[in-house]
Amino acid sequence: MSDAVPRRLPRKSLASRVADARLERERATLTRVLRNVQARDGVRVIVDGRELRNFCSNDYLGLSQHPEVVGSLQESAAWRGVGSGASHLVCGHYREHRELEEAVAAWQQYPAALLFGSGYAANLGVQQALLKDGDLCVQDKLNHASLLDGARLSGAELKRYPHLLVDGAMRQLQSKPEATAMLITDGVFSMDGDLAPLKLLAVLARTEDATFYVDDAHGAGVIGPDGCGSVAHAGLTVKEVPLQLVTLGKALGGYGAVLLGPQDLIGHVAETARSYIYTTALPPALAASSLAALRIARKESWRRFKLAALVARFRRGAQQLGVPLLDSTTPIQPVLIGDNASALTAAKQLEAAGFLVSAIRPPTVPENRARLRVTLCAGHSEKDVDALLDALAGVFKKLRATV
Repeated sequence: MSDAVPRRLPRKSLASRVADARLERERATLTRVLRNVQARDGVRVIVDGRELRNFCSNDYLGLSQHPEVVGSLQESAAWRGVGSGASHLVCGHYREHRELEEAVAAWQQYPAALLFGSGYAANLGVQQALLKDGDLCVQDKLNHASLLDGARLSGAELKRYPHLLVDGAMRQLQSKPEATAMLITDGVFSMDGDLAPLKLLAVLARTEDATFYVDDAHGAGVIGPDGCGSVAHAGLTVKEVPLQLVTLGKALGGYGAVLLGPQDLIGHVAETARSYIYTTALPPALAASSLAALRIARKESWRRFKLAALVARFRRGAQQLGVPLLDSTTPIQPVLIGDNASALTAAKQLEAAGFLVSAIRPPTVPENRARLRVTLCAGHSEKDVDALLDALAGVFKKLRATV
């Protein structure tokens, strides 16, 4: 018998793996390039030295540069400094954080609230804190990546149902009737702009004894009574939707996210969510600015009404010009293209015409569903919308000529 040590196959380095992955993305037209915004004034931005009308921002109500919002941030920073200095549970929880949590809870009519540094961190933390091995997490296939990642990290079994299909969600919940379960959905889907069937899902969750959680990142501030979002728009409350997430970086123009729910669930998450416990708290100045933005959003309802009118104008014009839109009544208006290369070409043509509109490609959207993700904001004018429609009509005329 030979005592020779068997030769080991050469180990593949991470560098070579990264190089291979880069080549694969290039072949599939999936490379990404960072664009530097040199200046911004409302819906106008300067990118690479050129002024463009921005139609891809989530600043739906135009509050991120509001003087009162900026002033609140500056005043708080002057007193508190730039950073919070520690995690919330050590010494990083300030009056600004508490006041923001209380204001969002009162706005949404939920008993308790918990401020996270971001929506992504919140979705990771909520599921890690509430789910464990052997549990069941049922989610819409088009849920945000943070929701899907949170389920995977929790150890629960993740089952996904076809987009908006309540019967599919029911089958997945009934596949493990003995397991502790959560049913989770976006309220407004970030790439399609459509609304989840929350009333039906709430009935299903109650019937199957599953905890219902709605991430309303793109609905809060935009739809529903008092701009409360998709849960209120569906006529639901904390009784039907025990957990809801409101993010601060979209309609409210800031940064962070607030988890809403009953006191027992919120308290448990605060004491056990790793993405809350083990990270520095959001700067108090950002909390102060979000509180100012919330007050303005509730007081100046014209912003929400104007936005709805612009959405209706855009959809009417697109239909008249033959521009293909997905079915959405929200500020997210996806223009379906199909293949990745054509979506990139369309975005470049719009930029040449003076518009900044992002091409969205897999894995953010399904294969062969690349699109232009047009977002409308209260800062846009009717002339801005009409000009974009004319430019889109020109883009599609060129695309159809090449088919």
